[in-house]
Order: sequence, then C-alpha cells, then structure tokens
Amino acid sequence: MTMQHPVRTELWAILRLAGPLIASQLAHMLMVLTDTLMMARLSPEALAGGGLGAATYSFVSIFCIGVIAAVGTLVAIRKGAGDIIGAARLTQAGLWLAWLMALGAGLLLWNLKPVLLLFGQTETNVNAAGQFLIALPFALPGYLSFMALRGFTSAIGRATPVMVISLAGTVANFLLNYALITGMFGLPKMGLTGIGLVTAIVANCMALALAWHIRRHPAYDAYPLRAGLSRPNRQYLKELWRLGLPIGGTYAVEVGLFAFAALCMGTMGSTQLGAHQIALQIVSVAFMVPAGMSYAITMRVGQHYGAGQLSDARMSGRVGIVFGAVVMLGFAMVFWLLPNQLVGLFLDHNDPAFAEVIRLAVSLLAVAAWFELFDGTQTIAMGCIRGLKDAKTTFLVGLGCYWLIGAPAAWWMAFHLNWGPTGVWWGLALGLACAAVSLTLAFEWKMKRMIRLEPASSSQFTVPQTD
Repeated sequence: MTMQHPVRTELWAILRLAGPLIASQLAHMLMVLTDTLMMARLSPEALAGGGLGAATYSFVSIFCIGVIAAVGTLVAIRKGAGDIIGAARLTQAGLWLAWLMALGAGLLLWNLKPVLLLFGQTETNVNAAGQFLIALPFALPGYLSFMALRGFTSAIGRATPVMVISLAGTVANFLLNYALITGMFGLPKMGLTGIGLVTAIVANCMALALAWHIRRHPAYDAYPLRAGLSRPNRQYLKELWRLGLPIGGTYAVEVGLFAFAALCMGTMGSTQLGAHQIALQIVSVAFMVPAGMSYAITMRVGQHYGAGQLSDARMSGRVGIVFGAVVMLGFAMVFWLLPNQLVGLFLDHNDPAFAEVIRLAVSLLAVAAWFELFDGTQTIAMGCIRGLKDAKTTFLVGLGCYWLIGAPAAWWMAFHLNWGPTGVWWGLALGLACAAVSLTLAFEWKMKRMIRLEPASSSQFTVPQTD
C-alpha cells in the first residue's frame, strides 16, 4: 500500500489543478458557442460571414495562445527550482510577448480581405467577416494577457481564480451580446460588429480582473511582478519564444488538420459538412477534459523537473496519461451507447429535413469513440514532454503524424475507398493514434535517458534554471 500512496497523491495534485482549468476551457468554448448562436439570430448571411471571420480569427489566435502557453511551463520549472525572481521575470516577459503578438495579429486580421478573396470566398461573406473583424482584434491584448497570467497562477498551483473569472466572462459575454443584438436598454443594434466588440470588452475585463486578483492576494506577494515591468528582459523573451514557437506551430498544425477535414466534407456536400460540424461540437466538449489535464500535467512535470526530481516527473506523466486514457474510454462508451441522444441536443429528430444529417452525425460518433481516446492520450503526452522544456519533439511528431499519415489517410479512405465522411474521421483517428503512441514512447525514452544521466549531472541540474 505504501507504493500506492505517491501515485494517489500525484493524481490528486493533478486533478486539483486540472479541475478549474477544465472548467475555464469549457467556459471559453461556451463563449464561442454564444457568439455562433447570436450570429444565427441575425441572419444566415451573418452566420456564414461571421463564421468565416471567426475561423480566421481562431486560426491566428490559436497560434498566439500556443506561444503564450510557454509561460506556464517555464514558470513551473522555475518554481520547482526555487527561483522566484526568475518566475516573476518570465511572467513579465510573457505579458510583453502577449502585447507584441496582439499588435502583429491585429494588423494581420484588419488586412485579410484580399487574402480571403484570393481563396475564393464570396464578396458578401468577406464583407460580413470584415464587419466582425473590426472590433474583434482588440480582444487579443486582453485575451493573451489573461493566458499569460493564467500560465503564471496555474504554475504556482492556483488555478481557481482563472475558473471563476472565465465563468463570469462567459455570462457577461452572453448578456452583452444579447443586449447589443436586440437593442436592450436603448443600446444600438450593432449586428456582427457588436458581437466582435463584446468579445473584445469581455476579454480585456477578464485580464484586468485576474491582474487585480494577483495584486491584491497575499499568495503572490513573493513574486515581484510590477517591479521592472516597463523594461522587458530580452533574455527571458528569447527563452519564451524558443519554447513557445514550436507549441504555437503544433496548435496551428492541428487546427490545420481539422480545417482540411472540413474542406474534404465541403467537397462532398452541405449535408456531410453539417454532420461533421455537429459531431465535432460534441467531440470538442469532451476534449476539454484532456486539454485541461494536459495543461495541469505540464505544470506538475515542470515543477518536478525544475526541482531535479526526475522520478517524480516520470510518475506524474505516467499517472496523467493512464488516467486520461481511462476518462476518454468513459467518453467513448457514451458515444457508442447514446449517439442519437447526443445529436438530439443540437438537431430535432422529428424534422425530416435533418434526417440525413442526423444519420451521418450518429455514424461519425461511432468513429469518434476511437478518435477521442487517441486525441486525449496524445494531448496529455504532449503536456508531459512540454513540462521537460521540449516543444520541438511535440511539433515534429504532430507535423509527421497529422500531415504525413492523418491527412493522406483521410483523403484516401474518403475518396478512394469510398467510405465518405466516416473515412475522413477514420483517417484523422489514424493520425491521432500515431501521435498518441509516438509521444507516449518519446516521453518514456526522454525520462529513461535523463534518469540514467542523473548521477553525472545532478550537481549542475538546477544551474540552467536560474540564469
């Protein structure tokens, strides 16, 4: 029983950190869903154009969020090594990086019209997307600052404030959207521009709320975040960028894979694309669990790694991967046993117009059971490797498995084997299975190698952490 104890302790530490992070991930997803529902209330044209604007914004922001994810990893390593000043300086560098990337991404999004027209989008949709993207880029400074501060608070084991602020932001987003679309309280009806403006207001308020909490709460007193904030440290900025760039690249590569899947569906017809979008919505909700766990495990592995506790880092990773796989098997059972009920949450079974979409979506959920198991495992394994300050491995494995195996397999199964929409998903599942196995083995190999070399390098282990 004594051997069980550290595993139970580690699992409890991961869950305590992961719970609030999963809740904040779900809150963010609800925000996106609210925006989509509000677009649908305006008109079908607004939904199509707004959807195009949202997709381009999402692709740009997901890369930036990936880069900022490095803050949490590096702060966790510094905390493990007992380098409080280093943790504070890295957080400051993270804020500067957030502001610089927000500026670059904003300029890009405001000038996207010619690019979208080049890709064959209709003038009407591009103009509607432009309306949505007038105010939306102003959300980026707030949202990326919030993610940098989230990385800091999570790395020192305090994820609950993030959850509370995320949930409050979701409620505020819904109420303000509704008010600006319906013209409540004498407010102007601002349509798509209003939805973008609300997102920007809420994102900046969330960042200010978290900054205010950090300033007021005594738990953060040891970290001098305000001292020297006006002078960014280039060394720390470089360190963040070096780790963050491959993480952002991995996120973009994965989003690109799902964009490719949507294009495949689109060539088959609107029924297939509709079924894909419905099934993906259901899958995405379940995916928030491994996404939150992956982030928590990065922090735990990083803390152990920073403290030179390599065996504990390995145990943390193993516990996370096994527990994540068990949770995803639970979701797989739900997808197998209740597909009709899940699709019924989005579409009316009694409406004959949706009969074919429902049939297809149900068949996709049967594949999603495997899909989710592999996706959850590879996401958590990625989190383990990033905790060891290595994002290049995750990027290269992701690139290889998604685009050399997943995408070609999806195309081949869909169009050469004539499996149609389910073929696309089986192809994606194959790519994700390859990533799950490769990343789990990569983590084990890295840990084995580090532990073998430990006696020789233990005396110098913490030196790189306190530069």
